[in-house]
Amino acid sequence: MVLRSLFRNARSADTKPTPSPAPQTGAGARTFIADPSLAQISGEWLFDQAHSTIGFAARHAMVTRVRGSFTGFDGWLLLDGERPECSGAGVVVRAATVDTRVAQRDRHLCSTDFLDVERYPTIDFRSTYTEQIGADRFRMTGALTVKGRTHPITIDLLYTGLVVDAFGVERIGFDGTALVNRTQWDLTWNAMLETGGLMVSEEIELEFDISAIRVP
Repeated sequence: MVLRSLFRNARSADTKPTPSPAPQTGAGARTFIADPSLAQISGEWLFDQAHSTIGFAARHAMVTRVRGSFTGFDGWLLLDGERPECSGAGVVVRAATVDTRVAQRDRHLCSTDFLDVERYPTIDFRSTYTEQIGADRFRMTGALTVKGRTHPITIDLLYTGLVVDAFGVERIGFDGTALVNRTQWDLTWNAMLETGGLMVSEEIELEFDISAIRVP
């Protein structure tokens, strides 16, 4: 099975999730008792690329928002609905599949000014810590590697549900967002505007709309 093989290869990576730290105690602690309905999400899941989006948004010329996405990626989830802190995820994105609907801009993003896809063909994420922060909301911290540089990021996730589709396939959904400063990963190209300010914002919003299929 191709999907099972992809999952096993991702899980075997050196950067697979590490155990979560002990829960916080004291006055500042937040305690969530796992919803019994969340137990059904426990298991192994693989991203369905055809029904998922890994995207980003940046400010252009200080006034407009430019959005793009990556059309090629593989991802996996290991979920424990009763103990969310034991959950984890991993994603491998093929950098050359960046798509902003403008071919010239896509070529620039693939060049050495930005992603340098010839030298660094993939963008990788591996989770290191997951916590439940609400009934259907979670926060996942992990290591994002771009151009050979690895830095932590935090993703806020909304669990959107679990269904069996018309073909009998069990699916789970999550929406997620994260804010990052691209200069941490040596994505530093920019240009000054005549009126002041920068052509491209340093702050980038990452956007995730994930549909995943349960691994039998």
